[in-house]
Amino acid sequence: MSEQVRFVQGNEACVEAALYAGLGFFAGYPITPSTEIAELLALKLPQRGGKFIQMEDEISSMCAIIGASLAGGKAMTATSGPGFSLMQEALGYAIMTEIPCVIVNVQRGGPSTGLPTHVAQGDVNQTRWGVHGDHSIIVLTASSAQDVFAMTVEAFNLAETYRTPVILLFDEVVAHTRERLLVPEPGVLPLVERLTTSVPENVNYHPYLPREDGRLPMSDFGGIHRYNVTGLFHDMWGFPTEDPKTVHELLRHLVDKIENRTHIIAHYQTYHVEDAEFLIISYGCSARSARQLVEDRRLRGDRIGLLELQTLWPFPAHIVQQLSAGKKAVIVAEMNTGQVTASVKAAADDPDRVFLANRLDGQFITHYDIRNVLRLVQGKGV
Repeated sequence: MSEQVRFVQGNEACVEAALYAGLGFFAGYPITPSTEIAELLALKLPQRGGKFIQMEDEISSMCAIIGASLAGGKAMTATSGPGFSLMQEALGYAIMTEIPCVIVNVQRGGPSTGLPTHVAQGDVNQTRWGVHGDHSIIVLTASSAQDVFAMTVEAFNLAETYRTPVILLFDEVVAHTRERLLVPEPGVLPLVERLTTSVPENVNYHPYLPREDGRLPMSDFGGIHRYNVTGLFHDMWGFPTEDPKTVHELLRHLVDKIENRTHIIAHYQTYHVEDAEFLIISYGCSARSARQLVEDRRLRGDRIGLLELQTLWPFPAHIVQQLSAGKKAVIVAEMNTGQVTASVKAAADDPDRVFLANRLDGQFITHYDIRNVLRLVQGKGV
């Protein structure tokens, strides 16, 4: 079997990648602009021996994939802003209990029901801070169907590696743009499978005791081991505890297993950054316009480069700091009030040289929008 050439929407690329990665269970509630993911998986997942279920709402959808993953399957749900808001309590439970799963959030205009059929990128901070309490989370994004495929496979790999929920944060334009997709042959992209415990039956199994490499082997719930799963702070057996030392160590583990590996988790693409005087940082569909601007202006002799972020959280501050150093100015292109801009300012050596190019009206940001900000910055003699 050779690689397949397809002409697909971003949502369809996500479906193909999830199946490629070994998705076995999907639960969801249809919501614009992610509905095609549920529609396609309702057809294709049962054909692969998997299970599809439409739930009554997004809260139950999140709880259903937690149960499926805990029982041993690779599980995913898909939603948009209002539904993602409903998932937060269950998402926090998955973080605390270290249950691998993938959540797709195809962004639309908000808050509330907002602009259901229009594009926005306003959920960046919600993905990071929507769950109450200290925690860490992995959030990936993409600007094309090909990258949607790659990041979806990577989301499943990271979920299994770090035993954590992973969020795929796409947007309406990427989800509904049709373009060429190369679907690789099975085995070309590496897949991370569930790390299962080697502890035999009738021997004490510690579900929350990390190995030396930090990974936590799992045992399918309902299988040969009985163990406790709770959203409360717990010991290595899974039983609730208020012991300060145990609480401290567990919270540090939940955060450090991700934040200390930012250099491994970080995905990004660069264009013409080596000799750039001005750097544009962008992500999702905004990065497409940013790249068009970069390519157009370089033909005119302007030394402009682009850093396209594919990992939003944990935020790759080391990459931003390294690539922005020495630049005359940094422009962040995004469709919100500056949610990534704030993190770029915190990472940059000179935050006063970081500027925002944005739109907030549900319309796709164009290279003209970014160019206008660039001209203002250049006009200031920065």
